[in-house]
Amino acid sequence: MSGRESRLLGRWGEDRAAEFLRDRGYRITAANWNCRFGELDLVAEDGEYLCFVEVKLRKSAAYGPAAAFVDRRKQNRLRAAAELYLLSHPTDLQPRFDVVEIYAPRGIETPKPEIFHLENAF
Repeated sequence: MSGRESRLLGRWGEDRAAEFLRDRGYRITAANWNCRFGELDLVAEDGEYLCFVEVKLRKSAAYGPAAAFVDRRKQNRLRAAAELYLLSHPTDLQPRFDVVEIYAPRGIETPKPEIFHLENAF
């Protein structure tokens, strides 16, 4: 898979995750927010929490759950990015880190990908 195809697949997954969260009452306040520490895939709020959402898309769980790929190093980068986000977007909401796992065996051709939302994942 080329770098371009990989980016397109990643964006497709993030769009599915945003749609999934909206259907459950979340409001997406940012997508693909970049800073020097990396990218926040989605930032969403539900009235009580401001959720920093990492989206992980895989064809299957054959090599472990998608959330397992959010390792300690990635978690630290996400925390640092979230701190910068909060500096420029103050809120009274409680911050939380979530992971949305998407399993799409046929990539963007998957008609109904399996989606799992892990709240307070780390």
